[in-house]
Amino acid sequence: MAFITKTIALGVLVAAAAAGGFAWWSKQPIVGEGDNIPFTINKGSGAHAAGQQIAEAGVPIQPLLFNLLARFTGKSGNLKAGSYELKPGTTPLRLIDQLVRGEFAQESLTIIEGWTFRQMRQAIAAHKGLKHDTLGLSDNELMEKIGSTYKQPEGLFFPDTYLFAKGASELQIYRQAHTALLEHLDAAWAQRAPDLPYKDKYQALTMASIVEKETGQKSERAMIASVFVNRLKLGMMLQTDPTVIYGLGEKFDGNIRKKDLETDTPYNTYTRNGLPPTPIALPGLQSLGAALAPAKSEALYFVSRGNGTSQFSDNLPDHNRAVNQYQRKQ
Repeated sequence: MAFITKTIALGVLVAAAAAGGFAWWSKQPIVGEGDNIPFTINKGSGAHAAGQQIAEAGVPIQPLLFNLLARFTGKSGNLKAGSYELKPGTTPLRLIDQLVRGEFAQESLTIIEGWTFRQMRQAIAAHKGLKHDTLGLSDNELMEKIGSTYKQPEGLFFPDTYLFAKGASELQIYRQAHTALLEHLDAAWAQRAPDLPYKDKYQALTMASIVEKETGQKSERAMIASVFVNRLKLGMMLQTDPTVIYGLGEKFDGNIRKKDLETDTPYNTYTRNGLPPTPIALPGLQSLGAALAPAKSEALYFVSRGNGTSQFSDNLPDHNRAVNQYQRKQ
C-alpha cells in the first residue's frame, strides 16, 4: 500500500512538473532577436498539420507541443489559413492567438500621385507579395472584374499606400483604390464651389488630373485650377502640355516639340476646346480639392519662375512680360 501511495505521489509530482514546464514553455519567446520567419498555414489544416507546417518553414517549435497547446487552450479548431511571419519575442501562446485572429503577414504598395494607370498596373504586376491574377485582363475587363460602372480606368484609382496580406489578389488593391477614389470624389463634389464649368463629377476628376500633372507645388494647385476654370468659362483653349504628352503615349520621348503641339489628338488642348475626354493621371486629394474649390481669381495664364513656383497673370501682356522675365531672362 505504501508503495502504491508513493508511486501515485511520484506520478503527481511528475505530472505537476510536466505541467509547470509546459506552462513555462508556452510563455517563452520562440526565437530571440533576428529576422522575421515567414510561414504559411494551408487551408483545411488542423492544429497538428499547422504545427508541422510552421516547423517545416524553419520555426524552432515542436509540432506535438504546438498541437497540445492549441487543444489545451480550446483554439485548435479556430486557426486561420494564410501567410504569416513569426516576429522575434513571439511566444507559443502569442503564436496561437496570431493564428486565431488571422494576423497575416502584412505587405504594402504605394501608388504615387500623378502616375498614369499604366504605371499603376506595372507597379502592381511587379509586386512580389501579390497574387498576379489580372495580368491577362484588358483594362476594360479589369474594370468589370472590380464591379466598376466605368470602362476607362485612367484617373479612377486613389494614390495612397495600401496594406494587404501576403498573397492577396491584385483585384483587392484595384478595388480598394477605386472605392477610395470614388469616395473622395463624392465628398469633394458635395462641397464644390458654385458655378463650376463641369457637366459632372467625371469632368471634375479630369480637371483634377490636369492640375496634378501641372505642378508639384501643393500650395499652387488651387491657383492652377483657377486659371483653367477661368479659361473654360471664357471658352478659351486650356493649352496645357501634360494633356498633349498623354495623347502622345509611348511616342513621347521626354521632349515636347512644336509639331507635337500642332498635331491633333483627342488630348491636344492646343487644337481642341474644353477638357480632354478622360483624366490623364491619378490625382491626389489636394488636386481633387483644387479642381472643385479653385482659388477665386481672374488669372488666365501662368509661367514657371524657374524655382518651382509660378507667376500668374490676368492678361496676355502681363503674361508675355512674365515669360520674358522668367523664361527668356530679358
